[in-house]
Amino acid sequence: MTATRRTFIKTLSAASALAAVGGTQTVLGNTAPAYIPNLRRVSPNDKIRIATIGMGIQGNYDTMAALRNPDVELVAVADLYDGRLEHAKTAFGKDKDLFATRDYREILTRPDVDAVLIVTPDHWHDHITIAALQAGKHVYCEKPMVQHLNEGKAVIDAWKKSGKTMQVGSQRISSAAFQEAKRMVQAGEIGPINYVESNNDRFNAIGAWNYSIPTDASTATLDWDRFLGDAPKRPFDAKRFFRWRNYKDYGTGVAGDLFIHLITGVHFVTNTLGPTRIFSSGNLAYWKDGRDVPDVMTSIMDYPKTDQHDAFQMVLRVNFANAGKISNVTRIIGNEGTIEFSEENLILTKKKLPKAPGYNGYDSFFTFTPQVQEEFKKQYDVQYPPETRTAEPVKEVKFESPKNDDAHAAHFADFFKNVRAGSQGTIEDPVFGFRAAAPVLACNESYFEQKVVEWDPVTMTRKGQAAKAAPPVAKRKK
Repeated sequence: MTATRRTFIKTLSAASALAAVGGTQTVLGNTAPAYIPNLRRVSPNDKIRIATIGMGIQGNYDTMAALRNPDVELVAVADLYDGRLEHAKTAFGKDKDLFATRDYREILTRPDVDAVLIVTPDHWHDHITIAALQAGKHVYCEKPMVQHLNEGKAVIDAWKKSGKTMQVGSQRISSAAFQEAKRMVQAGEIGPINYVESNNDRFNAIGAWNYSIPTDASTATLDWDRFLGDAPKRPFDAKRFFRWRNYKDYGTGVAGDLFIHLITGVHFVTNTLGPTRIFSSGNLAYWKDGRDVPDVMTSIMDYPKTDQHDAFQMVLRVNFANAGKISNVTRIIGNEGTIEFSEENLILTKKKLPKAPGYNGYDSFFTFTPQVQEEFKKQYDVQYPPETRTAEPVKEVKFESPKNDDAHAAHFADFFKNVRAGSQGTIEDPVFGFRAAAPVLACNESYFEQKVVEWDPVTMTRKGQAAKAAPPVAKRKK
């Protein structure tokens, strides 16, 4: 640790020198370290040096996925729990002196950090993202991009002003299966879309976010006050720290954790901007362990007709208490077929109705008098010749992703490609990211407020009233 601290002191000295000539930008007040704008331009042949802020489960998976790309190097990590910092040094710093700190702001002062991975609890996403962009860092932020509806535009504005690359981390859209689903829909393989359904059920403790808690968890080994940030103050509770997804103060529940993947995929495949009406219902059916978010939720969303697609309805469901057979699937249903897909594969089923509607069977035809039946047949034969009475054979096309398909690494590859190019045009930039996040945040508002949420996907604002207020950034604990 001594060598690492010496390195950081040198960095702070460099920051002080730049501050003396007005070269730093301070965004967190007089007590915060001065930020060095990242003036280092990444050339196509340079290594991209990354730092991960939040070394929990997803933080480790994101870091490993990022490093599966060539010419990417991890130079620093931040986390509020000392055990995870020590683990990171072992997992990622075996052959080097990996800088590790509890204070993410120390990461942002480092001139050797080109990009940061923000993998914190949801209530810190917007705050750290904005600070990182203002510090001149490229940003990869985990989904959902923000925790509240009224936080999205501030992130978008900071991104646009920074000129930096930003990617939101819902990596499934970078899979081969989602790419193929998009091609099929845009090619008109299933006709106009009318309905989308998707479910994600579970029935196990870890799947319901009851993650293991380390035996040394205490206010001595982790920074509880910084974790709370702008959330309500309360005494130390290790369950809230290590199982934060179970609490609406820090996370976004099943909607923000799981619906977001489904919505992101559908938005990508259909080129939609989002729904106009959102309604949710559900309950806490099984995991009554102190959590205050539902474990069963169904949400219904109405997507309006646009120049990209016809109007359609989407129904999403999560059931963490499903003790029956679990078969999670997403279906995009059109007038001429259905795409059923997951991250690894998809099945296209094409099925078109014949032009002729037919008669007899469970039909009113048998209730007609014989004379009317004969007249009906004559008119039917004129209107519907034989060739219109037979449907095309049902066609099924299966697509399997290549064995080497790595959606997680590919999502980072798109991010790094744009970093090197100096482009802001990632596959999931903040505008796309917020348009995907907003419906899931509206799902939560609908559930807790027991009302339909009206949303304008074009202007990205809540209709009828201002979005539920979130604590202003300035009041957050640094």
